[in-house]
Amino acid sequence: MARADQTEIRMRIVIEQPVTGVLHSLQEGDDKVLDPKYSKDGEPLPFDFPVRIAPGPKFFGDQVRREGPERRFVYIRIGQSAGDCQSPWTRRMKIDIHDTPQDLLDRAMAGEGVVELTVGGTGKDGTPACATVRVTGRRIV
Repeated sequence: MARADQTEIRMRIVIEQPVTGVLHSLQEGDDKVLDPKYSKDGEPLPFDFPVRIAPGPKFFGDQVRREGPERRFVYIRIGQSAGDCQSPWTRRMKIDIHDTPQDLLDRAMAGEGVVELTVGGTGKDGTPACATVRVTGRRIV
């Protein structure tokens, strides 16, 4: 699809209640680490990135990964995967974006703000959440 048919918006993933002291980062491509950060006292970790939207909606961008014809997601790297070779964890969060409500996408494309997706950062066992992580909140900020 031609880029002329795509509109760039900003998205933000906020990891709430991350495990303190564990490095998290966005993933670009197969191995590039972007915007590494960790929580000192349990504060949320925000990650901002651009996404191009085409009719459908279809999602494109350096952080956007695909699985099958519909599923689009973003990876958050954790521990060693995020660049901390001393971490006991080598994990990734898989955060779906393809199911973002159309009204939020429309508002972002109209320039009303950033689409913010919130996820939990700690698993039931107290370690960093990983694999497919359910989005718990969606809004425009």
